[in-house]
Amino acid sequence: MGQQLSSLQPAPNRDVTMYLPYYQGTKRDMLPLAMSLYQLGNFEGERGIEGGANIPFVTTWSVSALPADLTRCRIQFNSDADLTYEVTLTNFEYIGFLIDVLTNYKRSSTADFPKPFYRKLLKLDD
Repeated sequence: MGQQLSSLQPAPNRDVTMYLPYYQGTKRDMLPLAMSLYQLGNFEGERGIEGGANIPFVTTWSVSALPADLTRCRIQFNSDADLTYEVTLTNFEYIGFLIDVLTNYKRSSTADFPKPFYRKLLKLDD
């Protein structure tokens, strides 16, 4: 699953520069790789389940250039159409979550979104 993430090459500076104001610290360091992942429009991962087996997922999204544009993200768990969810976020917010995915992957070799992403996906913060 992580092969796609481990083989990412940093996006060119021209793609990264306009996003820099949205991130600080270590998030900025991961931004070129996150932009590269964003430009792919998809990746496969696994949702970590405490005390259980991880659940595989495939996520896809629309790609556009500007930080304030909207990205519609779709995520499907276990290749089951009944377990498909969608969320619309601004590009800079979604790329922030991709930064978290890459940071987590570097730390644990598991490609998964952070808890705040799932809260938005399941509309728990509305």
